Amino acid sequence: MDLNTVTEVVRRPSDRPGADWRAGDAWLAGGTWLFSVEQPDLRRLVDLTALGWDPLVPGEAGLGIGATCTIRDLYARALPDEWSAGGIVATSCEAFLSSFKVWNSATVGGNICMSLPAGPMITLTVALEAQYELWAPDGSARTVDALAFVTGNNENVLAPGEILRRIDIPAHALKKRTAHRRFSLTRLGRSTVFLIGTQTPGTNDLLLTLTAGTTRPVRIAFDSMPDARTLQQSIDVIPSDVWFDDPNGTPDHRRHLTRHFAEEIRHELMAGGPV
Repeated sequence: MDLNTVTEVVRRPSDRPGADWRAGDAWLAGGTWLFSVEQPDLRRLVDLTALGWDPLVPGEAGLGIGATCTIRDLYARALPDEWSAGGIVATSCEAFLSSFKVWNSATVGGNICMSLPAGPMITLTVALEAQYELWAPDGSARTVDALAFVTGNNENVLAPGEILRRIDIPAHALKKRTAHRRFSLTRLGRSTVFLIGTQTPGTNDLLLTLTAGTTRPVRIAFDSMPDARTLQQSIDVIPSDVWFDDPNGTPDHRRHLTRHFAEEIRHELMAGGPV
């Protein structure tokens, strides 16, 4: 879509572009959402891809993901064998269910900053206990837990002019066992619910992440594997206003699916493999 209110595109911003932020600006990365709808308040686009941030930086501490890393690059990257949770990275990319043209342009950071309930990069990074590095216009930086970043449907903690610079997934989370369940109304549809369970090797713990069915990510942690009743009760206490309501599912439908799939994940991790 043509953005006919935009009068300027900054192709080569400074290394810390937030210092030049002004009302009417928008950060441009993949632009897959930005160019899909009218943006009447925009006057200037600032192209972050020109900054050349490293897309993927694996190391002993874990995996660093530049916010401008494309879904294509994340999906294609082979991860170390000892990172047993690496398979959930590909699964989360596939949850986009979009064309190769979108994969080639859409960015990890863009999906997170859109902060939609069905954002699969949100699901991935919350489940793997990531931290987000945010840059403020005044040159300062802060780190936010992925779980705390999204606060509601299309809502997050970013202040005006603040940028998501980097996502850091710790090595200990990448070494966990994982199980997931996702449901959509149609084969190529948006997620109605997307759940990921993780378990630390050699332990009986459970970290369950609920997304798509809720307006913000919900994480439920157990030091040891709960029984079925305890797990269901932990879902039932989620406040009613947290469950998402849109054409892809009512809150009651999403709660029902979450209870059902959470139990399947519990069984899978207890059994040591797929149900």
